[in-house]
Amino acid sequence: MVVNLLSQMSESFWSSDVWLPPGVTWKDIEPNDQNPIAYPRFSDIWYPVLFSFGLTFLRLLFEKYVFFPLGIASGLRPVRPWKGQAPDNPTLEKAYLVARKGRLNYKQIQGLAKQLDWTERQVERWIRMRRMMDRPSTLVKFMECGWRFSYYGFVFAYGVWTLWDKDWLWDINNCWYTFPHQGVTNDIWWYYMIELSFYWSLLFSMFEDIKRKDFWEMLIHHFVTIILLVLSWTCNLVRAGTLVLVIHDCADIFLEMAKMMKYIKWQKTCDVLFGIFTVTWICSRLVVYPFWFLYSTCIGAKEIVPMFPAYYIFNSLLLLLLLLHVIWTYFILKVLYRAILSGQMEKDSRSSSSEDFSEDNSKSGNSSASPTTPSKRLPANSISQQSREHKNSK
Repeated sequence: MVVNLLSQMSESFWSSDVWLPPGVTWKDIEPNDQNPIAYPRFSDIWYPVLFSFGLTFLRLLFEKYVFFPLGIASGLRPVRPWKGQAPDNPTLEKAYLVARKGRLNYKQIQGLAKQLDWTERQVERWIRMRRMMDRPSTLVKFMECGWRFSYYGFVFAYGVWTLWDKDWLWDINNCWYTFPHQGVTNDIWWYYMIELSFYWSLLFSMFEDIKRKDFWEMLIHHFVTIILLVLSWTCNLVRAGTLVLVIHDCADIFLEMAKMMKYIKWQKTCDVLFGIFTVTWICSRLVVYPFWFLYSTCIGAKEIVPMFPAYYIFNSLLLLLLLLHVIWTYFILKVLYRAILSGQMEKDSRSSSSEDFSEDNSKSGNSSASPTTPSKRLPANSISQQSREHKNSK
């Protein structure tokens, strides 16, 4: 019963009337020995899920054996700031982990203080120091950016090399001529599999990586990208997919390298790279992507390919990507504006508050601080303000 229901749902979802042009069925683009066209296989989309684990292992190797020693040689410290500041306390540790990294309200603070026979101020101070322990060191951020810089540099070079002799790179209308009867070569197969593997690995690792203000935007971006890649592979919209990939990879190279230079305090190099990144980003994602690629998918393709429902699904997702580009451009221009005012690039405005903490601050902190020892360098938070307001109301 359940199997039949799932089978019917699958057949309805993958109806050729939805995903393929009129008059074309899945059998028409099914790979077989008699057909000279090497169509993409739907079963291939499972390879990237497995490859993503290998890519994650490769990332660990790069971070440990390439960017860790490179960061050390550049003067970064291999320790987390404020490590060991908060004394061991199982009760507070449990409350801290349950309450989403110590985001406790006043009543919870009050209850813990009574349970431990501490003052509320002592509990608040312990929580602040415990948060400091979770903040990543500059070296960790440097290694994370180093891995992404390596990947984007490699995959963009490979993408350009792969597409250089492809006719649709020079005339985008070749994405639609003869569609969907278009073959996939080995280099295109690997290009798609590598890219899809990377986005799967990003989706798996982003919950452990450094959290940024645009966490949800990035989560949506990864989901949309994976959906686009999987569906475009299934429907053989691979040519258009390769153009989206190569357009999106070029700017990120300069962004990750600029961050690396920022972390090792090569400020002038950082400013130059960030300027190159800003120009590249705007040209690729707000000029080339909408006025060349989206113009072709939304207008040019309609004159060549008979319309079908999936056409509107793909274009909706592509327009959602454009919306994300506009949001990120706002963040970038904020950084650029601050850089002009201050004379140098400040921190990435996408970064969370955890990245505002610098290792220089930890050098001047009191390593023997305890919940009963106030620290002037610890910023007051909303909890302490809430506590004072509650007392004043009494």
